[in-house]
Amino acid sequence: MPSQNSIGVGLISVGVMGRLHARSYLQSSQFFPELPRRAELVVAADPDAGGRAYASDALGFRETTTDYRQLLAHPDVDVVSICSPPFLHHEMALAAVEAGKHFWIEKPMGRSARESRDIAERAGAAGLFTGVGFNYRHAPAVAEARRLIRTGALGRITNLQLRMITSYASDPAQPFTWRYEEAQAGSGALADVLSHGFDLAQFLVAPIKSVSSVTERFIPKRTVPGTGETREVENEDYAAVLARFEGGVVGVLETTRVAVGPHAEYIVEVYGTEGSLRWNFDRMNQLELADDGSGYRTIMTPTSYGEFGRFQPNAGPGIGFNDLKTIEAALFLRSVAEGRQLAPSAADGWSAAEIVDAALRSAASGEWVDVPVVSGSLTTQA
Repeated sequence: MPSQNSIGVGLISVGVMGRLHARSYLQSSQFFPELPRRAELVVAADPDAGGRAYASDALGFRETTTDYRQLLAHPDVDVVSICSPPFLHHEMALAAVEAGKHFWIEKPMGRSARESRDIAERAGAAGLFTGVGFNYRHAPAVAEARRLIRTGALGRITNLQLRMITSYASDPAQPFTWRYEEAQAGSGALADVLSHGFDLAQFLVAPIKSVSSVTERFIPKRTVPGTGETREVENEDYAAVLARFEGGVVGVLETTRVAVGPHAEYIVEVYGTEGSLRWNFDRMNQLELADDGSGYRTIMTPTSYGEFGRFQPNAGPGIGFNDLKTIEAALFLRSVAEGRQLAPSAADGWSAAEIVDAALRSAASGEWVDVPVVSGSLTTQA
């Protein structure tokens, strides 16, 4: 049984992201020793025997099960990580709400804005604290970029450009999977990739009010494994979005999952009347800043930016993707332990989903579409 100084963790799905969640929980107490309560890995649920074996042998979970409902009923589980594919998120999140368990869920939170709203509203009504996997906002250089923007160091913000370009689906010979089926994945590149960008843009600048979009499928068919037959790809490979933000800022956001070359070229540029800045995930420990009329200068992340100093004693070594998830885990644990929403919330996940759905409606109609206003514990503007 977890002690009063610990938080019992249940993990649903021991895949790549589930394993990262578990490691992030364990590392959170090492890098954030002041946490009021530390994570204790109690039980992992996965139908795959290999996943369960990894959970116990490598990650150190006390117990494993094939049924996530048994995990939710476990008396020692206080919080749950939901790391299953998106088509299971709605069912599992609502089951966690019913069981009264705080949860950290990967994005896209739901396959649609309707599912995401249902998750966020029910979790909020139950008084639960949540986390959503918007990890890029935790980069220390992004934390400094937000501080510069919000304190007026760049003057009045005028426009934003954001590109999230990735190659994971660029091979036409890659087989058909759930990612290309609307019933299981929902949207394609918009939900899977640019939902990160929508959250990041709102975290840095302001809420997005309306969008005008285009989408394309560049690889329209893929081969079904084991059959030799082809099947239509049902969601988009590419999207470009014009956005209007609260306060008059305008933005251009672009994404693709089929780029040949870039693996994770996630770039945001913010322009103001007195300066501008750039951040690129490929060089996540650098921030480019132009604020003195002499062009951009590159700043290697110092220990004063965000949580960088917890991981490295100086700017040279840098931190990585897994460290961003450790920061996220610590925020989620603090949210639960302190009784206040600090991690990216289910409301933030709902907000991103509303922008995705608005972009899809705009692409279908060819018109500007307003983004519905969401409620709940939004942390983008906190």
